[in-house]
Amino acid sequence: MNKQGTKSILKREAIIKLLTDAEVAKVSTAEDAPRLVEGDEYVDLEDLDSGVQLVQATPRTAPGHALPRSAVSEATWAKIAKAVAG
Repeated sequence: MNKQGTKSILKREAIIKLLTDAEVAKVSTAEDAPRLVEGDEYVDLEDLDSGVQLVQATPRTAPGHALPRSAVSEATWAKIAKAVAG
């Protein structure tokens, strides 16, 4: 694995660690997975370098890779937004 790939995996793991147990359960259970709604903010766990994104009419990411703002608390979202910005 190249250096960029390793960095991306470490960053993704750091983002996941920001979530509470309840938030992890909410986003990882298929039947309870939050839906992506146009205009919502999310981060793509496979493309963290793109930072916080807005859902367009046709989402650019697979729902399983997206972590929507609506799935986490405001405090957790603030930490996530800061982490992907830096």
